[in-house]
This record gives sequence, structure tokens and C-alpha cells, in this order.
Amino acid sequence: MSGGRPVVAAFDVDGTITRRDCVRPFLQRVGGVRSIILAVGRRPLASGRALVRRDRDALKDVIVGGVLRGRRVSDVEAEGRSFASYVRTTLLRDDVVARLRWHQQQGHRTVMVSASLRPYLEPLAASLGMDAAICTDVLRIGDTYGAHLDGGNCRAAQKAVRLTAWLRANGLADAEVWAYGDSRGDAEMLAMAHRGELVRGSTVRAVPPETTP
Repeated sequence: MSGGRPVVAAFDVDGTITRRDCVRPFLQRVGGVRSIILAVGRRPLASGRALVRRDRDALKDVIVGGVLRGRRVSDVEAEGRSFASYVRTTLLRDDVVARLRWHQQQGHRTVMVSASLRPYLEPLAASLGMDAAICTDVLRIGDTYGAHLDGGNCRAAQKAVRLTAWLRANGLADAEVWAYGDSRGDAEMLAMAHRGELVRGSTVRAVPPETTP
């Protein structure tokens, strides 16, 4: 399988580890539906451009930054821990979690690589025994959040870029990478992996049918 090399298994979250998107429910928990509407209204030009261009990353910057701006980091993180517990008990895909457990039983490093948000992904990753959550975050100004994403949205090519950076930072540049995703936003991460698996519309076996990448 790995020829003695370390193995890292990278998992997308929304639609892969979980059965549905988590960003909107979290924002609604933090600020309610009204906060999402107000976020769009505060930046009408940016919102309009994003909608016309179908620029999901720009629209996410408007909405997430708009909902979290001015909120205390500690308050949002508390909501994140609560939401992570909710996700853990109600939204996980049993088949993908079983594959995650297989990787962990083999001694592989496991990471989340997701466009979902740090306040709930970090505690969710910790509760699943994973090594890291590589994900989208919001700019901080002191002990409160600013109005923009910090470093952009962790989707598409950014997933591969950030996973590669994490591997290098952790002395794992030569690792054998397995990756799991469910959408076009995972394509680059799946392509960079030695073994990439698209899990949308299928049941993932707990143990891979064969273990040669």
C-alpha cells in the first residue's frame, strides 16, 4: 500500500463526512436568518457582482463576514462547540466515518479539508480523533471578528494548496495521500491524491476493496 511511507487521509466535510451542508445552519444558529439577509444588504454591490458572476467564494465572503463581523470570537467559538456536538450526533455519514476509523486503526494521519468554518470544524475534528481541520476562517480584529474571510475560501484549488502546505509543515511531504470528496469543489484535492474517491451517491466500504493506490 504505502511502501513504508506515512499515509494521510484527507476528508472533505459537507456531503462527505456529513450528510448535508453545515455553513448555513451554523450561521443561522449564530445570528438567525435575518442576519444573513442583513449581511447581503450591507454590501449590495459586492453581493450583486457575486450573484451575476456566480462567484460562490465572493458571496461567501459577503455572507459569512457579514454575519460574524463584530461578534466576540469567544462567543462564536462557544456556538461552534455546541454546533459540532449537534453535527456529531445527527449529521454524520456512518459509511464515511467507518472508513475514517479504518484509516485511524491503520495508524494513518487524518485531516479535514473543507470550505466549512473553523469555529465548529476544529472541535468536530478533535471529537473524531482527527489530526487537523484545514478550513475556512474569518479575519479577526482583536477579540472580535472582522467582515471578511481570512485567506479566502478553502475550496477547489485552495484545498490542494492548503493540504500541500500542511503536509510540508508537518514533515509529510512524501506521504501517500488518500482523499475523499463529493463535489467539483474537491476535484483538485482528489487529483493530487495518490488515491482519490468521490463518495457522492455511493456507499463507502468500511475497508477498501483493495489497498494498492
